[in-house]
Amino acid sequence: MNSVNLDNFADPFFLGETKEELRRIRQDFHIHPEIGLIPPRTSRIIADLLRKYGVDEVHEGIGGDGVVDVIYGRLPGEASVGLRADIDALPLKELSDHDHVSQVEGAMHACGHDGHAAALLGAAKKLACERNFGGKVVLVFQPGEEGWSGAKHMMEDGLFERFPMQEIYAFHNSSAIEPGRIALNYGAMQAAADAFTIVVKGKGGHASRPNLNHDPVIASAHIILALQTIVSRKVDPLETAVVSCCSLQAGDPRAQSVCPDSCQIVGTARTFSPDVRDLVEKRIGEISASIAAGLGCTAETDYGRFYPPCINTPEQAAFMADVAAGFVGEENVDRNYPRMAGGEDFAFMLEKVPGAYIRIGQGGASAHNPYFDFNDEILPLAASVMAATAEKRLRKLNGGGDGVN
Repeated sequence: MNSVNLDNFADPFFLGETKEELRRIRQDFHIHPEIGLIPPRTSRIIADLLRKYGVDEVHEGIGGDGVVDVIYGRLPGEASVGLRADIDALPLKELSDHDHVSQVEGAMHACGHDGHAAALLGAAKKLACERNFGGKVVLVFQPGEEGWSGAKHMMEDGLFERFPMQEIYAFHNSSAIEPGRIALNYGAMQAAADAFTIVVKGKGGHASRPNLNHDPVIASAHIILALQTIVSRKVDPLETAVVSCCSLQAGDPRAQSVCPDSCQIVGTARTFSPDVRDLVEKRIGEISASIAAGLGCTAETDYGRFYPPCINTPEQAAFMADVAAGFVGEENVDRNYPRMAGGEDFAFMLEKVPGAYIRIGQGGASAHNPYFDFNDEILPLAASVMAATAEKRLRKLNGGGDGVN
């Protein structure tokens, strides 16, 4: 597959000068990464380009520096479909040596959101130029995906009330998949990403007289081990979950003879269904409190629900897979791709309206890696799939048959 010319899989609209334009945009975003909910330069460039492409409405400052634009079709119809791209970077020092390396110290596009934004800009350009659909397309350029719950912020700022959408679609690049291949499933694509903090309190004292203390370090060690039984003994074997304790903070490393008064355990839980999510949260609190009490200590658990599971709706996922197959061939579409335990805040949007989230292969270094770089060769394919999904889905929603052909 690596030897295949990916341009053969793309809409001709996205080749030639348009392909080079998208490459320039993507690499400019990469050189100038911005983190969090307020990426002013990135958002300004996106808004300016959308106006240049002739979209009908450009709305800025939504949920931070989110940008939403609306394109009306020239055909009859009242339906509305959304397309979303994340636009923020990560707090990571880039170690690559290519000619568009990040110029912002301690920040880089290590997850490919620069490419997601560029591809959606390409889709916007085609949709605004041709308008070969009825109803409208709403394009959502979302900041703050990397741990800032940017989708939730945009929704709290009235995203779906101000810009009603019947369905919404998104893509993510994948280094684990070869360029030219596309993957998804018809259910959970990504896990709920939650975090917990357990504070274990005991009675400190001299380590040479442990009988006079209530050691929170020992209690914490037992808690950490016992939490692993949640997955092995409480979660249905046909389901799955992850409970990871990632940090233990206790005492002063210079005080080797001092038993501390308290410890803090920090970790993450990943689940794919609401029921398992509820179970994991409940058992983390119960196990921690019970074990601590048995050892003369107390434990208080703070469980934070961050990103919900990212769950495709079957009809929309199948439709997007059909669209993708129209470009790369059915043999290059994996419709039963394994779900992943990483979080994705597009999940908030899929809780609100039906839609689908796919992975487009790009090869190369893995994401969240200082050597990562988005593969510009997949930009025409990504833009093609996004634009065609909106066009063809609107055809179906407006009563035009199955819409795919």
